[in-house]
Amino acid sequence: MPLLQDILILLAFSVVIVFVLQRLKLPSIIGFLLTGVIIGPYGLSLIKAVEQVEILSEVGVILLLFVIGMELSIKQLVSIKKTVFIGGFLQVGLTVGVAGLVYYFLGNSWNESVFVGFLFSLSSTAIVLKTLQDRQEISAPHARNALAILIFQDIIVVPMMLVTPMIAGESSNVIMDILMLLLKSAIVVVLTYVSARYVVPRLMHAVAKTNSKELFLLVTITLCFAIAFLTAEIGLSLALGAFIAGLIISESEYSHQATSIILPFRELFTSFFFVSVGMLLDLSFFLSNIPIILLLVFIVLILKSSVAAIAVAILKYPTKTAILTGLALFQVGEFAFILSKIGIRYNLLTPQTNQYFLSVSIVSMILTPFVIMFSETISDKVLGVKKRLGLKRELDSSGIEEIVEPNLENHLVIIGYGINGSNLAKAATASNIPFIVIETNAEIVKREKAKGLPIIFGDATNDHILETVNLSRARAAVIAISGNTDTQNIIKNIRSISDSLYLVVRTRYVKETSELLALGADEVIPEEFETSIQIFEHILHNFLVPEGDIVQLIHKVRADNYQLFKGELKGPKSYRSSELADFNIRSLRMRSDSNKFIGKPLKELNLRALYGINILAIKRKDKLLESVQPDEIIKQGDIIYIQGDQGKVEEFHKLIN
Repeated sequence: MPLLQDILILLAFSVVIVFVLQRLKLPSIIGFLLTGVIIGPYGLSLIKAVEQVEILSEVGVILLLFVIGMELSIKQLVSIKKTVFIGGFLQVGLTVGVAGLVYYFLGNSWNESVFVGFLFSLSSTAIVLKTLQDRQEISAPHARNALAILIFQDIIVVPMMLVTPMIAGESSNVIMDILMLLLKSAIVVVLTYVSARYVVPRLMHAVAKTNSKELFLLVTITLCFAIAFLTAEIGLSLALGAFIAGLIISESEYSHQATSIILPFRELFTSFFFVSVGMLLDLSFFLSNIPIILLLVFIVLILKSSVAAIAVAILKYPTKTAILTGLALFQVGEFAFILSKIGIRYNLLTPQTNQYFLSVSIVSMILTPFVIMFSETISDKVLGVKKRLGLKRELDSSGIEEIVEPNLENHLVIIGYGINGSNLAKAATASNIPFIVIETNAEIVKREKAKGLPIIFGDATNDHILETVNLSRARAAVIAISGNTDTQNIIKNIRSISDSLYLVVRTRYVKETSELLALGADEVIPEEFETSIQIFEHILHNFLVPEGDIVQLIHKVRADNYQLFKGELKGPKSYRSSELADFNIRSLRMRSDSNKFIGKPLKELNLRALYGINILAIKRKDKLLESVQPDEIIKQGDIIYIQGDQGKVEEFHKLIN
């Protein structure tokens, strides 16, 4: 089986190369590109079933666009329309114009020039976002600008694919083709709206009610490929269909969960895509034309960075933000490779031009992490500023829209909407504490969402779900679910995102407490003993134990990890101040068998001299005697509050009982 052998070789080389790059803190995508270069037909020629690998890579592209569609909901696109559409249109339009003119003046036709402009206008969403996330700059102004422009690029690549045959002159009736394209697009828009509004949400709700992760996965994948197939059948692209499928699901409350279960498959198949891109590079051509290729990379760096910076500056962002944004977007992206295949099919790219394009693109991708790493230094030199920028946020005059939904900071994340989760949500609402809930029960999500509760459908064991609720910006989180295994996984995921978040965990049994604390929980509350505490508290109240003593006792039980309930109760417990460790205060009830002390004035008992204790107060019925005089007589039923050395208090307690 040559395909299985090729996949094994591909994965084995990828593991080694990506592992080395991860140790160097470089993106894994670079490792996949290098893997393709090494094992490809122009490298060691270890891959035989090249066409089959390319088919797997197409699946990766479909899943990539599907996830992008799910992450870019229609509402979200509308809310950030200024940054996405104006900034993105300026960046793409100016890049197409500049690159096209340069290529045209080099003696090429106008249609070839426009197509080359298409190719160089696209940047790498995967590499840019991964690098910015690793550097913890994703919330910085330049990173948000870059993300907005990348969103527009991901959208515009589909129309580029559709108009490429027209640019190539393959259509005898351009007007009719445009009209048909508009008609098909209108049909697609109508179907998308109907599906997103009425069909898919009900289908996903019915599936989610089954609580079957397998069925949810199958339905999600089926929707993706079914819609992609239908769009391809009516003459549009598979990529457009996948994007539309994602957009349809994004309008339901199940999009976050769908994205989280698709992500592992997307990562696997897109790795095949990047490996297949690396295999396209002709090493002999690259090595024989290194000077020209490096010169072209430098020109692309200057032109694309400048154009993107100008597009951002037009939106009235600070110059430093514009430069940083431009440097982040200088590379040629993954969708340009898909587009280049269409260009080759319609003779808009010659084999030699394509090799130059591939070489420049792959080198620019490899250089991207390093350019972003030194972007501040570069911007300092461009501006003539000696002081480094740092990572502090700038105040943008344009008031950039937040891209992440929901727009929360310093908030509470509630995982699980059972009794504890719902009560906590009510308390947070009453206290004006911003919060968001993650829940896997479809019925609960639908019901509470209709009431206006900030709740999403998703499994918090997935990193994507936690990122969706802005966990890195949250102040606290509460895990209020039943499964101990899921609870452990969620704690691990939370701590991989944030070490400073205050994390409270509810568990069923106290035996699980130590392990959950070790995994990273700040507080663990076991239902098993909390129920006992509530019962115990009511009993103590019934026995007229002073309120303060009850509070201190409960505090001590929790502070000692419920040790009181694990062993024997030995005598009365005392309040021990953290500041005065030896200052023991206990309350003792004088019973009928304490005849030695009952009915006698305190001055005759001489408690301090004989027993080493002091009586601080006496509670008689409902009256508290705070100022105890020497002539005060102890009566049966009195509660006396004594203070003294630990041993002396224990001896006196045994004596009166």
